Amino acid sequence: MTTPTTTTTTAPTTAPETTAPATPTTTTVTLTDLARTKVHAFLAEETDPDSKALRVFVEGGGCAGFQYGLTIDEPREGDQIIAIDGFRVVIDQQSSIYLDGCQVDFVQEGLQAGFKIENPNAKGECGCGHSFSV
Repeated sequence: MTTPTTTTTTAPTTAPETTAPATPTTTTVTLTDLARTKVHAFLAEETDPDSKALRVFVEGGGCAGFQYGLTIDEPREGDQIIAIDGFRVVIDQQSSIYLDGCQVDFVQEGLQAGFKIENPNAKGECGCGHSFSV
């Protein structure tokens, strides 16, 4: 006598209409040596640096449709947490769609300095590099 097998499936959910890439299960974000040094310096200025992390996120805006953001913040429920060089990088679920494979750098050009994100998912960027399209 054979035992019947059962297969359980989850009903598909209606996908939102978007041109965003599929949500990765684990987002890969890297930081250059100079970016890591700057993040360590920013975290050292915090009153409780062990509770803080570098938040990398994407929001609507900018001249190309989406713009990057980086801030020192506390991890939130649902964030992906990536340990890098003694500190944490946190990415919210929505931003992870756009940030997989990105590299964060810190660049100094003339009198200007700041973080720059190289994004393999971007189909286009504005001239200043702060916003992108997919």
